[in-house]
Amino acid sequence: MNRLNFMLAFAMLLLFSCRKDPATEEITDPLVYNSDWTEASHGNEAPDYSVAFPQDHINTIEISIGTAKWASIRTNMKSIYGYDFGVKGGPPAGPPGGGGPAAATVTTEPDYIDVTLKFNGKIWKNTGFRLKGNSTLQTTWSSGIYKLPFRLNFDKFEDTYPGIANQHFYGFKELSFSPGYKDQSLIKEKLTSDLFRLGGVAAPQTAFYRVFIDIGTGSKYWGVYCGVELPDDNMVISQMGEETGNLYKPESNLTSFTQSLFEKKNNETAADYSDVQNFIATLNSSNRISNSTLWRSNLEIVFNVDYFTKWLAINNAIVNWDTYGNMAHNYYLYNHASNKFMWIPWDNNEAMLNSPGITGTTSSGGPGGMSGLSLSMNEVTTTWPLIRYIADDGSYMQKYKDNLKRFTSNVITQSATDALIDKYYSIVEPYAVGVNGEQPGYTFLTSSNSFAEAKTYLKNHFTSRRTLISAYVP
Repeated sequence: MNRLNFMLAFAMLLLFSCRKDPATEEITDPLVYNSDWTEASHGNEAPDYSVAFPQDHINTIEISIGTAKWASIRTNMKSIYGYDFGVKGGPPAGPPGGGGPAAATVTTEPDYIDVTLKFNGKIWKNTGFRLKGNSTLQTTWSSGIYKLPFRLNFDKFEDTYPGIANQHFYGFKELSFSPGYKDQSLIKEKLTSDLFRLGGVAAPQTAFYRVFIDIGTGSKYWGVYCGVELPDDNMVISQMGEETGNLYKPESNLTSFTQSLFEKKNNETAADYSDVQNFIATLNSSNRISNSTLWRSNLEIVFNVDYFTKWLAINNAIVNWDTYGNMAHNYYLYNHASNKFMWIPWDNNEAMLNSPGITGTTSSGGPGGMSGLSLSMNEVTTTWPLIRYIADDGSYMQKYKDNLKRFTSNVITQSATDALIDKYYSIVEPYAVGVNGEQPGYTFLTSSNSFAEAKTYLKNHFTSRRTLISAYVP
């Protein structure tokens, strides 16, 4: 063996042996592997939903940020918002449990920093951490409440730290954490997502997490969060059976196509948006009036209308206002090879607010209205063509009504919804209120009473909705 080959072989041996280094090694060494690493916990194996998204208990994670990186987060956020953490010069906020003025839309995403995460005795080094969200983040940041919404990306820094190449969390590359803003129950995000799936609509898996974070002053309890899976991670393939089609996260009301409003979440290198362009053109085609049969036929070639009417029925049944029909966001579109474009709900923490009736007004159904759509959707204008045109079509509207009735009779029965609410409260309550509960400065709860009262409110909400739906579609 010549000298060059010997040196190469020796270098490879050193690199391989790094995987056996103890967890006490400096995590800033880019070649140090994690001794806690197993393929099941840290590798890119099949996702383990039972660990990442348990349905019968709450997970606990600890995140170490440190003084310097917390300072960098503050600097970055100040450059985005123009004010520091806890400075009350930010956007006005409504009460934590209800409505109020919305924050101005900010499109710049905060920067990622690398942190250390601990879970069940194992360490994930150099995990990407960033704050996320719009109105929730702005209001929380300006108010100086530490219960900030955030996202984790486990291999974000693999180019900087090759030792974490392709690092995952029990098969998940990313996780999103919702803090329960405007939700005195802390369970709406999970409850809504579960109800969508129970009603036959694909939606992210969720689970409750206790989150502890150290920003350089010791580990502090940041409260109960809802961990949410990302549609572009494992959800599409696990619930739709494939993942090769284009997945978009639009910010569009679908009246026309503007490429910047259709963020691609996969297949990014192929700058081909022809599928979604064709869908929007077909939806808004003039033959909707001149030849409705042809319009329906063409639409169903590119878009799964039956599936959308199911989503629409569930969304209106539970009252989920912060999405399409009121706001041009909080949904994904996935172009399935055989099922065409399919609708995916997202960000459900503001669901189940108020209970609009059978008919509505343009003030309640227009942009920014926080009461959701009426059951008949008569107030919806052509600003929201996908809803307006379906409501105007007799055959599609009948499918919507059939789905409303089916969802009410089979999913949101009193016994079923009461059982789900009771189950989730039993998981969350010990860590929401009481000696181990959320603390001032780290919570949106106004009191322990407000948490208890929210449970009654949710049960009454579904009773009210069942009554209205039964009157609308007897």
